[in-house]
Amino acid sequence: MVQEQAQQKLSIQFEDIAQQNESYIVGMWTFLVTEIMFFGGLFATYLVYRVANQEVFWEAHRHLSIPLGFFNTCVLLTSSLTMALTVHYSQRGLRKQQLLWLLVTMALACTFLVVKGFEYHHKFVEGLIPGANFRFEPAEHMRVAQLFFSLYFAMTGLHALHVIIGVLVMTILAVLIAIKHPSVQDFIPIELTGLYWHFVDIVWIFLFPLLYLIPR
Repeated sequence: MVQEQAQQKLSIQFEDIAQQNESYIVGMWTFLVTEIMFFGGLFATYLVYRVANQEVFWEAHRHLSIPLGFFNTCVLLTSSLTMALTVHYSQRGLRKQQLLWLLVTMALACTFLVVKGFEYHHKFVEGLIPGANFRFEPAEHMRVAQLFFSLYFAMTGLHALHVIIGVLVMTILAVLIAIKHPSVQDFIPIELTGLYWHFVDIVWIFLFPLLYLIPR
């Protein structure tokens, strides 16, 4: 670890490398806390409506594909492992292994997005996109069912947006690592990206049972 820290460039506002790294990590955790509060509000909204409309929400959730949701859960859990390996090799200064596992993480993230795209397309074909063309049987449950799918698309859509942002960040890092750019000579950029990615994975761990595994 001492060797990796010695390679880092100390900014003038910090006393030493340890203080600089701690500041970066605290800053990322502060950002993640705001994200947790944001998603927490969505979870709370969903739970309130879920308790008030248990039967219709249960009927609506049957239109979601549990196998695809489970597959995507496995994909993201695996991506957490590959990201951890990326950070591990980054801390040890092993550039090739770091780049390899980062690319694997990106591939898994893109797999998640492709599967989610198939799910969205299926909802479009079924007429389950909230709006004027929304269709649901029985008709008297249509309003509440549309509420369920509005929350579904809002929550999973925002999560997918975070996945896309993660892929873009990882793409930039992969290019910088490949060309041996000075900004990625130390492990901090990868470690901060890893923290963000684990947060994205954890959000899905909550979304999957809430939306796909609703008990009657």
